[in-house]
Parts: sequence; structure tokens; C-alpha cells
Amino acid sequence: MYRRGLIRTIRHKKEGWKLISGLWSPFYIQLRLLPSHPDLMNSIGILLGEKIKNYGNKLLGIAMAGVPIATSISIHHLIPLCYTRKIAGVKSMEQLENYTSQYGEHSLVEGEIEDGDGFIAIDDIVTKFDSKLVAIKQLEMEARKRNKSIECRHVAVVIDRQQGAEEIAKQHGIKLHSLIKFRDALEWLRDEMSENEYEVIMDYLENPEKYQKI
Repeated sequence: MYRRGLIRTIRHKKEGWKLISGLWSPFYIQLRLLPSHPDLMNSIGILLGEKIKNYGNKLLGIAMAGVPIATSISIHHLIPLCYTRKIAGVKSMEQLENYTSQYGEHSLVEGEIEDGDGFIAIDDIVTKFDSKLVAIKQLEMEARKRNKSIECRHVAVVIDRQQGAEEIAKQHGIKLHSLIKFRDALEWLRDEMSENEYEVIMDYLENPEKYQKI
């Protein structure tokens, strides 16, 4: 992924990136490009699916980047798939509640939902877990509209940026699964990176607050 530009760093963009979460970062993971690399998508579908297939009977692809990843898992492991609809401007629980109060008739999740379904939510990366909680809330609200009793206690991502998401998930009774823990896996890229590139990213992952004044 690094070699193909799906993981970019200050080597590619010296000023770094401002993430949707509001954090500044010296690296940017762009897994929305994964469908353009079917060999990688194929491998991820097999490996991530193998890791989580026993934790539920249905997948929830989180729009947009999580949907093709969930589709790959679904095809390789024959696990049924639903997916959230992308709702413009909705990034928090409060915004979701406001949206549904105005457009209650609109479907929040596409796919078949049955009583007793145990969902595993699928996305590309995780930083602070907020968007995952919103997606799970969408699923729960849609299930209530259909008079179905479900649960979603597992979230799986390709890459965990290791910036607090696992702890937040635990606070909500959710288990976070990841194929790659970025800080732990950075050692794989050490020979590919410049010394400064590697050191800045490692320091950032250990002390992110130090960099937020930039």
C-alpha cells in the first residue's frame, strides 16, 4: 500500500495533512483507492474476513470506503452484507438524530435485516472511532424502523492508526479488530522510508498532542 501511494507521508507532502477528525498528521492513508488495486482488495477480503468471520453472521459496510472492503469479505467468506447510506453533513449522533427527525422515511441502511442478526461493521481505517459509532447508530435506528432486534458489537478495519480508537470502542462495549496496527507495522516500512520520515511519524504516534500546534 505504501509503494502504491495508498499510504502517503511528509515525503510526498511536506506540510502534512489535516484529517477529518481535526487532527494534523504527518501521514495520510487513502484506502478509498483500494478498488483500483484488485489484488490488494482480494488479499484484504481474504485476510480480514478470516480474522472476523466468527464474530457475527452479517456485515455492515460503512459508506463509502468500507463498502468495497465489506463486499470483498462477503464474496470470499459468503457472509451476507448490508451497508450504510452516506448522509451528507452527518458526522455526529446529534446530526444523525436531526436528519432522521426530518427525513424519517429515508432508509439509513440498505440490505436485509433479520431478528437476531449479529453485525460486524467494516471500514477502511480508524482514528477516533466517532464515525463508527454513528454508523452503528444508523444500523440500530434502521433495525428499529423495521421492528428487528439486532446487535453490532464488533468493528473491523484494515488499518488502526492507534490513536485511541480501541479504548473508545471498549468504553462502548465494542471490540475493535484490525488487520494492521499502524505503529506496530511501521517497522515493515523502515527500510522504505527516509530516516527523518520514519522518526517524525514514530514520534507523532507516541506524542500526537505535541504536533497539534502546527
